[in-house]
Amino acid sequence: MTAFPSPVRAPHDAREAASPTHSASDTRQTVSPPHTATDTDSSRTTSASPQAAPSTHSASDAHQATSPPHTASDTPRPASPPQAPADVRRATASAHASVDARQVLGRCRALVQPALREAVGRTHSWVGEMAAYSFGWCEVGGAPTTGSGGKGVRQALAVLGAEAVGASGGVAVPGAVAVELVHAFSLLHDDIMDGDTDRRRRPTVWKAYGTGPAVLAGDALFALAVETLAAAPAGPRAVRQLSVALQDLVRGQADDLLFATRPWTGPERVRPDEYRAMAEHKTGALLGCAAALGALLGGAPPATVCALDRAGRHLGVAFQVVDDLLGIWGDPAVTGKPVFGDLRERKKTFPVLAALDSPAAGRLRALLESDAGPGEVAALIEESGGRSAALAEARRQVTAAQAALADVPLEAETAEALRSLIDFLVRRDQ
Repeated sequence: MTAFPSPVRAPHDAREAASPTHSASDTRQTVSPPHTATDTDSSRTTSASPQAAPSTHSASDAHQATSPPHTASDTPRPASPPQAPADVRRATASAHASVDARQVLGRCRALVQPALREAVGRTHSWVGEMAAYSFGWCEVGGAPTTGSGGKGVRQALAVLGAEAVGASGGVAVPGAVAVELVHAFSLLHDDIMDGDTDRRRRPTVWKAYGTGPAVLAGDALFALAVETLAAAPAGPRAVRQLSVALQDLVRGQADDLLFATRPWTGPERVRPDEYRAMAEHKTGALLGCAAALGALLGGAPPATVCALDRAGRHLGVAFQVVDDLLGIWGDPAVTGKPVFGDLRERKKTFPVLAALDSPAAGRLRALLESDAGPGEVAALIEESGGRSAALAEARRQVTAAQAALADVPLEAETAEALRSLIDFLVRRDQ
């Protein structure tokens, strides 16, 4: 078992702020669809400035911990606002290019990792070994390894959430650790539910250690997350923020599992708007929570906490849709997944659902219900517009994430880092 160094402690003077959350639906329909994700980023030239117009959201707009979440399709689409001039968009795109998202991820990981390792080291040694294995820190048996433990996206969003409101990134460390532990817990349990045997090119925890031990390790990570966050300044409010995200995560996972039991076509089929809601909950809730926790622990007002939560939720939908595209057409050398893997498993991903809304739905259903090869199915999905519809959806969600960031005044440099990170994550096949 590897040694776990001492934690990075957050200062104790962080201001407490209320922690309401908004779903991605609150801003999703207020922006026009972009032509490219880069165009989307570049149209928001004033949002990062501290002099930007204040948010129109009041504290009363926020969800309480017990209120039901909205889905990404609740709100009708009003008229779209005009875009910034093309020369302004080009100038902002150039600024985005100057921010290296990989460097941002690396810096935030370096800040959070000591505290994350310390938290894992507080649990039972065997359970801690399984957790360390899941993070890529060791092999089965505890031998240290230098393998990748993932990008650390949620850690980065938490740190940037604090820095965006003018606080030190260190105040967000308890939130970053808590969200990373919850994410790892969810992956351990998801792999069991989905029967996945490999993650990041090696056996999943349940495959390496057994189902029961993997469930136990997931439970331990969840408990550590709550303990870590509760001990932080503004702990009760932060735990409430996390609990809302967890409820949404469970809701999204339940919907995702139920989608597999529903028919491809007909009145009971899974529609794209249902998929958006599922992705917002399953993937977006925790991304939004990470950014919101950083802002909350940094002493931000409720409107700012809500705006960062909304941005993360939109990012989650875009991230999931891009993941679906990679699951069908991605390069295995980049994704670590076999080509056409999702089609072989007949998963109800966004490109498939969009194609099933086309005139070719009958032909596609027949292929999906047959032993047709995944290449043939993929070709019909693309011919039917499924691939282009998924790309357009990802771009719409990126636009909405950028609009959420534009709603509140943020530190200019950190806001640019957030935008570059969003663009990097939805272009991770390049």
